[in-house]
Amino acid sequence: MLVLRTVLLFVLAALAEIGGAWLVWQGIREHRGVMFVCGGLMSLCVYGFVATLQEEASFGRVLAAYGGVFVAGSLAWGVVADGYRPDRYDITGALVCLAGVGLIMFAPHR
Repeated sequence: MLVLRTVLLFVLAALAEIGGAWLVWQGIREHRGVMFVCGGLMSLCVYGFVATLQEEASFGRVLAAYGGVFVAGSLAWGVVADGYRPDRYDITGALVCLAGVGLIMFAPHR
């Protein structure tokens, strides 16, 4: 159950952070307006809160592991939202990052 909770919280954090950053990008770089930027900023705040819900007590460990989720999630977001086509190096890199997430969060630490 702990693994499922950890994964779900990482997915929620990724949706909030990547979605927030995408909204800010759309608002500024794509000239979609201040409402996109404000929505993005609110979503980024939600990300900060969701990250605190992880069971792991170490801020550094949680954020380091989340970095791998962010890499893979960002590529997936690009595919869905922007039609991005990752190449084999993107996919391999994302898989390496996700393997790192597994090691950081679930390996038996001292």
